[in-house]
Amino acid sequence: MSQENLDLLRRVFEYVERTKEILPEAVHADIVWDTTTFRGAIIPGTFVGVEEVNEWLAEWIEGFEDWSFDIEEVFDAGDQLVTIVRHRGKAKHGGPEVEMRFGGVWTFRDGLIARIEMYADRNEALEAAGLRE
Repeated sequence: MSQENLDLLRRVFEYVERTKEILPEAVHADIVWDTTTFRGAIIPGTFVGVEEVNEWLAEWIEGFEDWSFDIEEVFDAGDQLVTIVRHRGKAKHGGPEVEMRFGGVWTFRDGLIARIEMYADRNEALEAAGLRE
């Protein structure tokens, strides 16, 4: 596993949790965030560029207060990393606390993040990256 890619990924997660935006210097200008691969996605789509990714993040996060997420597992898949993430948040306006786990496939190019694909579960993410349990 590339330590540089892993360090960059962790910096991105810390930045997103703190600012609710993608870390612009960590991604290609034409980054693609694909949620069409996320079975049951609330906001499905393919978002290209930092601005569209930030708009999607804002829309996704706006329904929560006390929002956070943690990387639980990371798998090496060559120029990709697969993350298993636990997302938590309390729904705004007195709604219930929500906790979910999902997978992400992060593709790196030239030391930056070029593509992110989200998956509803661990096995789907691992399979998408060509890994098996």
